[in-house]
Amino acid sequence: MRLTKFTDLALRVVLRLAQAGESGALTPDAVARSVGATDTEIADVVDRLRRLGVVRGRAELTLSPSGPQASLGMLVRELEGSGDVAGCHDDPPCPLTGACRLRGILRTAQDAFYASLDPITVRDLTSPPRSRLQWLGAPVIAPR
Repeated sequence: MRLTKFTDLALRVVLRLAQAGESGALTPDAVARSVGATDTEIADVVDRLRRLGVVRGRAELTLSPSGPQASLGMLVRELEGSGDVAGCHDDPPCPLTGACRLRGILRTAQDAFYASLDPITVRDLTSPPRSRLQWLGAPVIAPR
């Protein structure tokens, strides 16, 4: 599975704004340059992120107050949409659809992918590194 360019840019924008912090509002042009995108691409991405309640501003962009708590799973799910991984019903539709179990298996894998992203927040991605156990919610026991 590969994320669309739109989702990739949206995540870059969110992370760039998170790095800037509350005091570091950035212009859309500065964000575009820093994430390797055009002004037009960033305008569309920022509009969508505003509607999701993660980004605020027009001339100067910042994360919304709830932006750092936004789930990576929620962001990717909303940006990618709920479509199937495989194009079973594309034009022309797959002739094996009636007897195929692959679609269900791929849906299960897609659900697992999103579930693995759900507990990770924007803040997690921009905070100091954590161990794998901490990502999974395990308590950290300091060495003696």
